[in-house]
Amino acid sequence: MVSPKAVPADRLIKELAEIIKENYPQIKPPIWAQYVKTGSHRERVPDNPDWWYIRAAAILRKIYLRGEVGVERLRTAFGGRKQRGTRKCHFRKSGGKIIRKIMQQLEDAKLVKKIEGGGRTLTPEGLSLLYTTSNKIFRSLMKENPELKKYIIA
Repeated sequence: MVSPKAVPADRLIKELAEIIKENYPQIKPPIWAQYVKTGSHRERVPDNPDWWYIRAAAILRKIYLRGEVGVERLRTAFGGRKQRGTRKCHFRKSGGKIIRKIMQQLEDAKLVKKIEGGGRTLTPEGLSLLYTTSNKIFRSLMKENPELKKYIIA
């Protein structure tokens, strides 16, 4: 079994986003998502029309990596530097409404569950999705580079 930590994050997130888009109708962007920036540190709205699914996949991966996670910790993780012209840059958190809405949708899809004391964690179905996707990616990587066979855990 290959851990989601063992595969490249960009490929895992891209593959998860496709799976989420095709198989989970509970997760879909609201009407306002096409007009909103992802945080105050951004200048424009996202260019990719599937950015909602990509963010949902990235949140799933972050919850796997960090364990129990709340909206505030994810806001910090998805934040960035605010360009302020000639003045120094400052860190700004990401928008909380987007993360909160995606986490609620992931909860409706039974991939994430609330925990006592605040925050959310992955359900067995969410873990299974991450592991099967990372296995699929690792198998495709192994076809490209057979030397990776030594990293398989039996």
